[in-house]
Amino acid sequence: MTDDATTAAGATGTLGYEQARDELIEVVRRLEAGGTTLEESLALWERGEELAKVCRHWLEGARARLDAALAGPGDQESGGTTADNG
Repeated sequence: MTDDATTAAGATGTLGYEQARDELIEVVRRLEAGGTTLEESLALWERGEELAKVCRHWLEGARARLDAALAGPGDQESGGTTADNG
């Protein structure tokens, strides 16, 4: 899978959240199972780090969208802050 991980690393930016999460789960499973060489383990770890970044990026984007939706149009017009009151 090292060759597959290397090939997929170039496509990391195009992965959806679910794809990245599922692949990350598989990477963690393989690392926990052991039986890989040091080189393979390092490659898996690096791939896992990249996948975690992709997941984090998607989650941060979703959080920003939720925050914007919860703020509503009235809050956005006033700058969205209430700290001026106190």
